[in-house]
Amino acid sequence: MAAQPKAKPVLHDYWRSSASYRVRIALNLKGIAFDRVSVDLVAGDQRHPRHLAVNPQGLVPALQIDGLVLTQSLAILDYLDETRPQPPLLPSAPAARAHVRALALAIACEIHPVSNLAVLARVEALAGAEARADWNQDNIASGLLSIEAMLDHPGFVGRFCQYDAPSMADCTLIPQLYNATRWGVGFSHLPRISAVARACAAHPAFAAAHPDHFDLRRRQGSLRERA
Repeated sequence: MAAQPKAKPVLHDYWRSSASYRVRIALNLKGIAFDRVSVDLVAGDQRHPRHLAVNPQGLVPALQIDGLVLTQSLAILDYLDETRPQPPLLPSAPAARAHVRALALAIACEIHPVSNLAVLARVEALAGAEARADWNQDNIASGLLSIEAMLDHPGFVGRFCQYDAPSMADCTLIPQLYNATRWGVGFSHLPRISAVARACAAHPAFAAAHPDHFDLRRRQGSLRERA
């Protein structure tokens, strides 16, 4: 009997979710073709029983791959790197690996959670729309200042976050820069971040993962449409 072909990975994501954007970049870097299920966070699809059956946290992204369902974007990136090591998302030297992880975690655990949809909605409920914007702009601006300082290291060669190839750090930084632009937070005064942004913009894996390609106006297969 012929071996059954492996099922194509399926990414449950929201087009503008920065955590989902990270995973799309990584999948593209690894050359992994995938299908998508759009989870409209604004419409509340994340609370739909069908999505909760995939990810009980009611969050995106969730990646179905290798007979597994993986959640949490950085855990997904680790899994992809461990199971499909080329091209690597982490450098081989322990110190460089630690620095790439520190950059990724500084964004994913410090900047992003304070700017997520639930937090912003709560800020607006307590203090109004203007406070929501001020909160988010201040959080992103101060966070990017810290990232710029962290990029001042011997492994920064003027292109990507570490050395001369994209890493987990770049997968995490670029979605945060997309959020910065959405909220009117400039970063042209940050030369290292700007250099990384230019290098990634010219890389096809990053370009193909950009939210503009997945705008809900052009979506297919959303949970509400399948209900």
